[in-house]
Amino acid sequence: MEIKELYEIYKAHPVVTTDSRNCPEGSIFFALKGETFDGNKFAMQALEKGCAYAVVDDLTQCTMHNAQCAINESQFIEVDNVLDTLQALARYHREQLDIPFVGITGTNGKTTTKELVATVLSKKYRVHYTQGNFNNHIGVPLTLLSIKPDCEMAVIEMGANHPGEIKALADIALPTCGLITNVGKAHLEGFGSLEGVINTKKELYDNLAERGGHVFVNAANPLLMKALDNVQLTTYSSTADVKANVNGRLLRCAPYVEFEWESQFSTFNSQLSTHFVGAYNLDNMLAAITVGLHFGVAEEDICDAISNYVPANNRSQLTKTERNTLIVDAYNANPTSMMAAIDNFELMEGENKLAILGDMLELGEQSEIEHQTIVRRLLESKIEKVILVGKEFCKCTMHNAQFTIDNRFVVYESLDALLESQCVESLQSQLILLKGSNGIGLSKLIPYL
Repeated sequence: MEIKELYEIYKAHPVVTTDSRNCPEGSIFFALKGETFDGNKFAMQALEKGCAYAVVDDLTQCTMHNAQCAINESQFIEVDNVLDTLQALARYHREQLDIPFVGITGTNGKTTTKELVATVLSKKYRVHYTQGNFNNHIGVPLTLLSIKPDCEMAVIEMGANHPGEIKALADIALPTCGLITNVGKAHLEGFGSLEGVINTKKELYDNLAERGGHVFVNAANPLLMKALDNVQLTTYSSTADVKANVNGRLLRCAPYVEFEWESQFSTFNSQLSTHFVGAYNLDNMLAAITVGLHFGVAEEDICDAISNYVPANNRSQLTKTERNTLIVDAYNANPTSMMAAIDNFELMEGENKLAILGDMLELGEQSEIEHQTIVRRLLESKIEKVILVGKEFCKCTMHNAQFTIDNRFVVYESLDALLESQCVESLQSQLILLKGSNGIGLSKLIPYL
């Protein structure tokens, strides 16, 4: 079936699902395949639950597992490759939408920035944006296909852990403008090096340059500025000696971030109190301000959107328990974000500081070096107590003489070992930072703190 024909079916049934457990009445089921599953086997089940059609690429699997498939033959749409078809349909739908599309990627902060940009733009427009972190080769097409005809703007988050992935996603989403939050050492197993990260993120700039798009860029980031080539841009900066179209200045972290900002586009100047506890979020907020100004959102509305935004999903959250105050940033971690979290924790006003840090995963051959760098930074810090969790931290601290004689530090091979020690239950009146890769599971400590 040609994409144009499939698109006509989609217009009559504009809800798409890839989960046979979630089949809204009249939707279209795309039978995706993975290493451990084959959606073709569940196509009939999806139809029985309410889907109007099932897009499959192996009809024999459908008939093998359900004799009734022959009866419902008209509801099956057989294609060469279901994933390719899903992506092609998403791009075709995108091409029918003559509205601004903001593409966002970066090593750290892309989800927070996406949420902030969408919140700011929603003050003036009907905005559709990526839900959660649906930012990969499946999530981006599903996000595009959920955009309704009355939408006035779209904000699309794009993630990657291998070279070429941002190019592929940008070729589907076709952003009209975009930004890279930053580039750092993450997913090095897939990228191979920091240069691999930079080149992959730069694919967003290349896509925008080819189609006359607009870039929002942190003027104080030399790696991003160097990656620009023949593209329209608007700049922002939180660095005092770097002048940009939008400038911001951190006022304090007590523990929430307070800052002021001004723009070359107007005489407006504002001081804001926020619900963020990480100073590293200032650049994310300035990015959202810059995008909002570009699209004509009133300064007062921008300020209101940012000051009232409350972060969620274990990203820079402040949580007060009966015994302690927690800074929960345990969704993900890499060398760049870990260093930023430590710097911010030192800067933050407060007493009895305890950092509970988990391993940074997916660093490949660079893992030992990067964990050693974090340990050296911690040894230089003024944080009163540090608990490290994970095999990588264990390895790099085992033979560090300075570390073993510093009684501020305790190391556990796993989260279970930490919990078995029962030391967390005794913590009282502490300001605690929880930071680590999601796979370490530090968020599970919250009920014990």
